[in-house]
Amino acid sequence: MDTDAKTGNRKGRLNYPADFKRRLATEACKPGISVSKLARQHTINANMLFKWRRELRAVLFEPTTPALLPVLVKRAAAPAPARHKAAPGGMIEIVIGEAVVRIHAEVDAALLKLVLQSLRS
Repeated sequence: MDTDAKTGNRKGRLNYPADFKRRLATEACKPGISVSKLARQHTINANMLFKWRRELRAVLFEPTTPALLPVLVKRAAAPAPARHKAAPGGMIEIVIGEAVVRIHAEVDAALLKLVLQSLRS
């Protein structure tokens, strides 16, 4: 273990060199690495290594200043005219005796006349 840790001024706690912290934190960021196992290998507390890793990530991934990007706005093209006229909506219901005839949208007038005549007779 090459930590070169020195006793700090608070209750005999160790102060680790910045390059040691950075190296271990970088190692702890690698996929598949167990932070607890890495901490045990270097005889340090796992919570301390988690803290170093969190601090390293905060520095590496700190938000950058926002930048404005150029935008080209094109005028919207006029909508193409409809090819087909929309069928009129709605329905007509005709009751003749017990028969009910429902007519949806457009219907051929001659055919409707024939159906209604056959129902009356």
